[in-house]
Amino acid sequence: MAAGLWRDYGISMLREVAVFSVFRHTAEHPVYRIEKRPKLAAKQQLYCVIGMDGRILKRGQDLKTVLRVLERKLIRAV
Repeated sequence: MAAGLWRDYGISMLREVAVFSVFRHTAEHPVYRIEKRPKLAAKQQLYCVIGMDGRILKRGQDLKTVLRVLERKLIRAV
């Protein structure tokens, strides 16, 4: 999926959120953060993908659907 761009990752388990962060290099800020917030499950926003700039790229109830936004980001015209 990452086509060699993802070099490192981190997992954080906080009180109200679980975060999977994807890095290009260990010393950088995460390229993407995938968050799971169980309290937002009733609002259909259990999962969330956040970009490097802090923008929310996709929210939803199903992880597979939410992760599709990353596949679209990796398609480039040559």
